[in-house]
Amino acid sequence: MKVLFLSVPAGGGHHQTAKAMVDYFAECENVETKILDVAENVNTVLKELISKGYILSTTIFPRAYSAIYDMLDARTSDDDELTRYNKLIADAFKRRLLKSLEEYRPDIIVSTHVWATMVLNRISKRHKIDAPIISIVTDYTIHPFWEQVKSDYYIIASELLSYQAIKKLGNDKVILPFGIPISPKFSKHSDKSLIRSSLDIDQKYTVLVMMGSMGYGKAATAIIKQLDKLPDDFQIIAVCGNNKRLKASVSKLKLHRKLITYGYVTNVDELMDCSDCIITKPGGLTTSEALAKNLPLILTNPIPGQEDRNMEFMTNHGLALSVSDTFPVDEAVYLLMNYPHIARQLKDNAELLAKPDAAKKLGEFILDIYNEQK
Repeated sequence: MKVLFLSVPAGGGHHQTAKAMVDYFAECENVETKILDVAENVNTVLKELISKGYILSTTIFPRAYSAIYDMLDARTSDDDELTRYNKLIADAFKRRLLKSLEEYRPDIIVSTHVWATMVLNRISKRHKIDAPIISIVTDYTIHPFWEQVKSDYYIIASELLSYQAIKKLGNDKVILPFGIPISPKFSKHSDKSLIRSSLDIDQKYTVLVMMGSMGYGKAATAIIKQLDKLPDDFQIIAVCGNNKRLKASVSKLKLHRKLITYGYVTNVDELMDCSDCIITKPGGLTTSEALAKNLPLILTNPIPGQEDRNMEFMTNHGLALSVSDTFPVDEAVYLLMNYPHIARQLKDNAELLAKPDAAKKLGEFILDIYNEQK
């Protein structure tokens, strides 16, 4: 069986979702996998527009991005300028993807981003695609762009999103609430004291500050400075991702608390195991990993649009605390440190709603539909 996973360069979560599935199938016999960035080797300028443009629109022009997202979420027709813009992007990538489909001849196609599914849809208008298409929605909401595409199956983050998904996508039989696939290592739990010792981290209350795949600049340093004002004895682990400038800036902070700073890491699962809570943006993948680790979430600085909705989902279902101007991050951490029942409530709800085996469930489903085709 050949499985082709499609991703795009907009944030790191989509590629990590595909990688989680590749890791799952690595232990399966007679299964070949491939991850394809649909923008790779097509047009460098266009690829930069998607990756850098996405970051710019959500950080430099957040209000404009939020307004566009809300407009799309409320619209009743798909005949608008942004829809035509998406079709133009899809058309730019379809020739390369068609060539890859013809060369690789996958039995199953899995898309981890709505734009990748859009490209497949544009190809299918003139060329038959025999392989079933499975689309993974990597947020705790249904982005309005998903209403513009067609897929054989949609994987959603939670059964609690089923009603929203049926309203937006239609047939409930193609909506599968397996969860967002994450690496199998997040389903394992290590002893906190042992993992701290192995990483040379002190045995005390530990706050993990995750900056996202690209880091998020001044907000991160402000969070750490604010935490340092707390009277309690604790330590901070800061993961700055690929943002080298941010890592250098954070490392230079002069604090009363111990600060351990990392750049890009591959052992997020271990850092979560040795932490007592996590402060992060509400990205779909990071929140899914934290839930699987049963780690209390404090959410801050959401990207307008989908991450706003992710935060709503997490707080509405008792999975996280959300930071605001009137409820700053130091107060949130203080509550978790000094009122254990609050952390316990978050952990209990996470245990009920986490999907640590999402990759396994999707993998088994892919094998099932492949065997049905034979």
